[in-house]
Amino acid sequence: MNMSSITTLITCLIVAAGYISPWFQDQIRSVGFFALSGAVTNWLAVHMLFEKVPGLYGSGVIPLHFEDFKNGIRQMIMDQFFTVENVARLMNDEAGIMTARVDFSAAADAVDYDKVFDGLTETILTSSLGGMLGMFGGASVLEGFRTPFKTRTREIIITETARPEFHSSLAASMDTGKASEDIIRKVESIVCHRLDELTPEMVKEIVQDMIRKHLGWLVVWGGVFGGLIGLVMSLIPA
Repeated sequence: MNMSSITTLITCLIVAAGYISPWFQDQIRSVGFFALSGAVTNWLAVHMLFEKVPGLYGSGVIPLHFEDFKNGIRQMIMDQFFTVENVARLMNDEAGIMTARVDFSAAADAVDYDKVFDGLTETILTSSLGGMLGMFGGASVLEGFRTPFKTRTREIIITETARPEFHSSLAASMDTGKASEDIIRKVESIVCHRLDELTPEMVKEIVQDMIRKHLGWLVVWGGVFGGLIGLVMSLIPA
Protein backbone atom coordinates (compact mmCIF):
# COMPACT_ATOMS: atom_id res chain seq x y z
CA MET A 1 0.00 0.00 0.00
CA ASN A 2 1.19 3.52 -0.76
CA MET A 3 1.03 6.54 1.53
CA SER A 4 -2.22 7.78 0.00
CA SER A 5 -4.03 4.51 0.65
CA ILE A 6 -2.68 4.23 4.19
CA THR A 7 -3.72 7.80 4.99
CA THR A 8 -7.23 7.26 3.62
CA LEU A 9 -7.59 4.00 5.56
CA ILE A 10 -6.51 5.66 8.80
CA THR A 11 -8.99 8.52 8.35
CA CYS A 12 -11.78 6.01 7.68
CA LEU A 13 -10.87 4.16 10.88
CA ILE A 14 -11.00 7.44 12.81
CA VAL A 15 -14.49 8.11 11.42
CA ALA A 16 -15.58 4.59 12.41
CA ALA A 17 -14.08 5.10 15.88
CA GLY A 18 -16.21 8.23 16.24
CA TYR A 19 -19.34 6.12 16.01
CA ILE A 20 -18.31 3.40 18.45
CA SER A 21 -16.25 5.31 20.99
CA PRO A 22 -18.04 5.88 24.31
CA TRP A 23 -16.20 9.21 24.71
CA PHE A 24 -15.85 12.33 22.55
CA GLN A 25 -17.76 10.90 19.63
CA ASP A 26 -18.48 14.29 18.05
CA GLN A 27 -14.86 15.38 18.28
CA ILE A 28 -13.52 12.10 16.88
CA ARG A 29 -16.01 12.11 14.00
CA SER A 30 -15.16 15.74 13.22
CA VAL A 31 -11.45 14.94 13.15
CA GLY A 32 -12.07 11.87 11.01
CA PHE A 33 -14.33 13.54 8.46
CA PHE A 34 -12.14 16.61 8.06
CA ALA A 35 -9.04 14.42 7.78
CA LEU A 36 -10.78 12.22 5.21
CA SER A 37 -11.87 15.29 3.28
CA GLY A 38 -8.33 16.72 3.24
CA ALA A 39 -6.77 13.41 2.21
CA VAL A 40 -9.30 12.67 -0.55
CA THR A 41 -9.17 16.22 -1.88
CA ASN A 42 -5.38 16.19 -2.12
CA TRP A 43 -5.41 12.70 -3.62
CA LEU A 44 -7.86 13.88 -6.29
CA ALA A 45 -5.67 16.92 -7.00
CA VAL A 46 -2.62 14.67 -7.50
CA HIS A 47 -4.64 12.24 -9.62
CA MET A 48 -5.88 15.10 -11.80
CA LEU A 49 -2.31 16.05 -12.65
CA PHE A 50 -1.81 12.81 -14.52
CA GLU A 51 -5.27 11.62 -15.52
CA LYS A 52 -8.19 13.22 -17.34
CA VAL A 53 -11.27 13.09 -15.12
CA PRO A 54 -14.57 13.48 -17.03
CA GLY A 55 -16.45 16.59 -16.01
CA LEU A 56 -13.51 18.17 -14.14
CA TYR A 57 -12.04 21.00 -16.19
CA GLY A 58 -8.24 21.28 -15.96
CA SER A 59 -7.63 17.62 -15.14
CA GLY A 60 -4.95 15.69 -17.02
CA VAL A 61 -2.62 18.68 -17.07
CA ILE A 62 0.57 16.76 -17.83
CA PRO A 63 -0.74 14.68 -20.77
CA LEU A 64 -2.53 17.71 -22.23
CA HIS A 65 0.57 19.90 -22.06
CA PHE A 66 3.18 17.29 -22.90
CA GLU A 67 4.55 19.49 -25.71
CA ASP A 68 5.33 22.18 -23.13
CA PHE A 69 7.07 19.59 -20.96
CA LYS A 70 9.12 18.39 -23.93
CA ASN A 71 10.15 21.94 -24.79
CA GLY A 72 11.00 22.57 -21.15
CA ILE A 73 13.20 19.48 -21.01
CA ARG A 74 14.98 20.47 -24.22
CA GLN A 75 15.50 24.03 -23.07
CA MET A 76 16.80 22.91 -19.68
CA ILE A 77 19.34 20.52 -21.24
CA MET A 78 20.59 22.95 -23.85
CA ASP A 79 20.53 26.16 -21.77
CA GLN A 80 21.98 24.71 -18.60
CA PHE A 81 24.51 22.18 -19.85
CA PHE A 82 25.34 22.58 -23.54
CA THR A 83 25.99 26.29 -23.80
CA VAL A 84 28.73 27.58 -26.09
CA GLU A 85 30.71 28.75 -23.06
CA ASN A 86 30.50 25.41 -21.24
CA VAL A 87 31.43 23.31 -24.27
CA ALA A 88 34.24 25.68 -25.32
CA ARG A 89 35.66 25.64 -21.78
CA LEU A 90 35.59 21.85 -21.74
CA MET A 91 37.22 21.62 -25.15
CA ASN A 92 39.94 24.09 -24.20
CA ASP A 93 40.73 22.04 -21.11
CA GLU A 94 40.66 18.77 -23.01
CA ALA A 95 42.64 20.11 -25.97
CA GLY A 96 45.77 20.56 -23.90
CA ILE A 97 45.41 17.10 -22.38
CA MET A 98 44.75 15.44 -25.72
CA THR A 99 47.66 17.06 -27.54
CA ALA A 100 50.02 16.26 -24.66
CA ARG A 101 49.14 12.58 -25.01
CA VAL A 102 49.72 12.44 -28.76
CA ASP A 103 52.81 10.47 -29.77
CA PHE A 104 54.16 11.98 -32.99
CA SER A 105 56.74 9.25 -33.53
CA ALA A 106 54.27 7.36 -35.74
CA ALA A 107 53.76 10.52 -37.78
CA ALA A 108 57.50 10.93 -38.02
CA ASP A 109 57.79 7.38 -39.37
CA ALA A 110 55.13 8.12 -41.98
CA VAL A 111 57.14 10.96 -43.55
CA ASP A 112 58.64 10.15 -46.95
CA TYR A 113 62.21 11.29 -46.19
CA ASP A 114 63.48 10.17 -49.60
CA LYS A 115 61.07 12.57 -51.26
CA VAL A 116 62.14 15.34 -48.90
CA PHE A 117 65.81 14.64 -49.63
CA ASP A 118 65.15 14.54 -53.38
CA GLY A 119 63.47 17.93 -53.11
CA LEU A 120 66.39 19.33 -51.14
CA THR A 121 68.85 17.93 -53.69
CA GLU A 122 66.92 19.52 -56.56
CA THR A 123 66.89 22.85 -54.76
CA ILE A 124 70.65 22.75 -54.20
CA LEU A 125 71.46 21.69 -57.77
CA THR A 126 69.35 24.48 -59.25
CA SER A 127 70.93 27.07 -56.98
CA SER A 128 74.25 28.83 -57.37
CA LEU A 129 75.88 25.90 -55.61
CA GLY A 130 74.79 23.54 -58.37
CA GLY A 131 77.58 24.60 -60.74
CA MET A 132 80.21 24.15 -58.07
CA LEU A 133 78.88 20.70 -57.09
CA GLY A 134 78.85 19.77 -60.78
CA MET A 135 82.61 19.84 -60.79
CA PHE A 136 82.67 17.21 -58.02
CA GLY A 137 80.07 14.83 -59.34
CA GLY A 138 76.83 16.75 -58.89
CA ALA A 139 73.92 14.81 -57.38
CA SER A 140 76.11 11.78 -56.67
CA VAL A 141 78.04 13.82 -54.11
CA LEU A 142 74.85 14.61 -52.18
CA GLU A 143 73.60 11.01 -52.37
CA GLY A 144 76.02 10.00 -49.61
CA PHE A 145 74.16 12.28 -47.23
CA ARG A 146 70.75 10.63 -47.82
CA THR A 147 70.82 8.18 -44.90
CA PRO A 148 72.24 10.61 -42.31
CA PHE A 149 69.73 13.25 -43.49
CA LYS A 150 66.78 10.90 -43.05
CA THR A 151 67.93 9.80 -39.59
CA ARG A 152 68.64 13.31 -38.34
CA THR A 153 65.45 14.79 -39.77
CA ARG A 154 63.34 12.12 -38.05
CA GLU A 155 65.08 12.84 -34.72
CA ILE A 156 64.43 16.57 -35.10
CA ILE A 157 60.73 15.98 -35.80
CA ILE A 158 60.31 13.74 -32.75
CA THR A 159 62.26 16.10 -30.49
CA GLU A 160 60.41 19.23 -31.57
CA THR A 161 56.95 17.69 -31.40
CA ALA A 162 57.67 16.51 -27.85
CA ARG A 163 58.31 20.02 -26.56
CA PRO A 164 55.58 21.53 -24.30
CA GLU A 165 55.67 24.71 -26.38
CA PHE A 166 54.70 22.73 -29.47
CA HIS A 167 51.71 21.14 -27.70
CA SER A 168 50.62 24.51 -26.33
CA SER A 169 50.74 26.05 -29.79
CA LEU A 170 48.87 23.10 -31.24
CA ALA A 171 46.13 23.34 -28.60
CA ALA A 172 45.86 27.11 -29.09
CA SER A 173 45.49 26.70 -32.84
CA MET A 174 42.41 24.51 -32.46
CA ASP A 175 39.21 26.37 -33.32
CA THR A 176 37.24 25.37 -30.21
CA GLY A 177 34.59 28.01 -30.85
CA LYS A 178 33.47 26.55 -34.17
CA ALA A 179 33.86 23.01 -32.87
CA SER A 180 31.69 23.90 -29.85
CA GLU A 181 28.94 25.24 -32.07
CA ASP A 182 29.06 22.08 -34.20
CA ILE A 183 28.83 19.89 -31.10
CA ILE A 184 25.90 21.90 -29.74
CA ARG A 185 24.01 21.61 -33.02
CA LYS A 186 24.54 17.85 -33.07
CA VAL A 187 23.53 17.43 -29.42
CA GLU A 188 20.42 19.56 -29.91
CA SER A 189 19.50 17.51 -32.97
CA ILE A 190 19.85 14.29 -30.96
CA VAL A 191 17.86 15.68 -28.01
CA CYS A 192 15.07 16.98 -30.27
CA HIS A 193 14.91 13.70 -32.17
CA ARG A 194 14.63 11.71 -28.95
CA LEU A 195 12.02 14.06 -27.48
CA ASP A 196 9.98 13.83 -30.68
CA GLU A 197 9.70 10.09 -30.05
CA LEU A 198 8.02 10.71 -26.69
CA THR A 199 4.26 10.26 -26.45
CA PRO A 200 1.95 11.95 -23.91
CA GLU A 201 1.83 8.66 -22.01
CA MET A 202 5.63 8.43 -21.86
CA VAL A 203 5.94 12.03 -20.64
CA LYS A 204 3.30 11.34 -17.99
CA GLU A 205 5.17 8.25 -16.79
CA ILE A 206 8.51 10.13 -16.64
CA VAL A 207 7.08 12.94 -14.53
CA GLN A 208 5.01 10.53 -12.47
CA ASP A 209 8.00 8.35 -11.63
CA MET A 210 10.00 11.40 -10.53
CA ILE A 211 7.46 13.01 -8.22
CA ARG A 212 4.88 10.37 -7.24
CA LYS A 213 6.72 9.54 -4.00
CA HIS A 214 6.85 13.19 -2.97
CA LEU A 215 3.28 13.93 -4.04
CA GLY A 216 2.13 11.15 -1.73
CA TRP A 217 3.04 13.40 1.18
CA LEU A 218 0.41 15.91 -0.01
CA VAL A 219 -2.24 13.35 0.80
CA VAL A 220 -0.68 12.62 4.19
CA TRP A 221 -0.45 16.28 5.19
CA GLY A 222 -3.92 16.93 3.78
CA GLY A 223 -5.24 14.34 6.19
CA VAL A 224 -3.19 15.71 9.10
CA PHE A 225 -4.19 19.35 8.67
CA GLY A 226 -7.75 18.37 7.84
CA GLY A 227 -7.89 16.45 11.12
CA LEU A 228 -6.49 19.40 13.06
CA ILE A 229 -9.06 21.72 11.51
CA GLY A 230 -11.78 19.22 12.37
CA LEU A 231 -10.57 19.11 15.97
CA VAL A 232 -10.64 22.89 16.27
CA MET A 233 -14.11 23.06 14.72
CA SER A 234 -15.40 20.43 17.13
CA LEU A 235 -14.22 22.50 20.09
CA ILE A 236 -15.91 25.70 18.96
CA PRO A 237 -19.26 26.09 20.74
CA ALA A 238 -22.25 25.91 18.42
